[in-house]
Amino acid sequence: MIGLRMPDIDRWSERVVTVLGQNPGPFTGPGTNTYLVGTSQRPLLLDTGQGVPAYLPLLVQALAEHHRSQELQAIVLTHAHLDHLGGCEQVLGWVEDGAALPVLKRPWPGMDGGLADRLSAIDDGHTIETEGATLRAIHCPGHAEDHLCYWLDEERAVFTGDVVLGAGTTVIPEHGGDLADYMSSLRRLLALEPEVIYPAHGPVIRDAKEKIGEYIRHRELREQQILELLSRSVTSVAAMVKHMYADVPEFLHAAAATSVRAHLRKLEREGRVRADGEAWVLA
Repeated sequence: MIGLRMPDIDRWSERVVTVLGQNPGPFTGPGTNTYLVGTSQRPLLLDTGQGVPAYLPLLVQALAEHHRSQELQAIVLTHAHLDHLGGCEQVLGWVEDGAALPVLKRPWPGMDGGLADRLSAIDDGHTIETEGATLRAIHCPGHAEDHLCYWLDEERAVFTGDVVLGAGTTVIPEHGGDLADYMSSLRRLLALEPEVIYPAHGPVIRDAKEKIGEYIRHRELREQQILELLSRSVTSVAAMVKHMYADVPEFLHAAAATSVRAHLRKLEREGRVRADGEAWVLA
């Protein structure tokens, strides 16, 4: 993700326009991709970025250029992390009747902040229709408990949020993350046989099945690396990170440690490893 640049506004298909959230960083890459979905003058807005002031003028510009309007049908959210719903209040404050604009999301009690009483709750299987596009919600936990991906019927495409990224790999956070759930989510997406992935960060992915398979293989490799290191008496998370992420900048090692701990928790639940104080050992 580091150093990757993307256009502020770009059309990726007849019914998909992306507007960059203007929040670049080591974990967001060029920024969060927000999407205008549909072909009418009232498209859906999928995710809202982080609430950076520079974002709203770009959203207004994209609506004018690609939809000849300044209206939205609804806001649709993937999950509760700040770089995805942090711009909601900004957008709601801009639209003519923000109080009436639906905000669709799978609730996550305690994590939805000021939007908790504002949400129209949706869940797995919910269908959202707009002119030119039909979205179907797919519950894909692992990166976040509430995470929904969205299947786009008309293109055999999927908006993957943070489950699959256009570059790099997904972090499995300590809070709300679960690697076993994440692997199940990847396999569920793969079984749909998508042709295109519209990720929350990075460029569009045209070889969708290969990318998801790559993600699965990457996690399986990391698991095998951990088991091999434990067999060689490398027992601390810090030491594992140094072995496994030698080619990764050191300032990202804290995130790498989070990933290693996610693998260890999964292996512990499977009875394959156990904690021994601060160390980890084979069970």
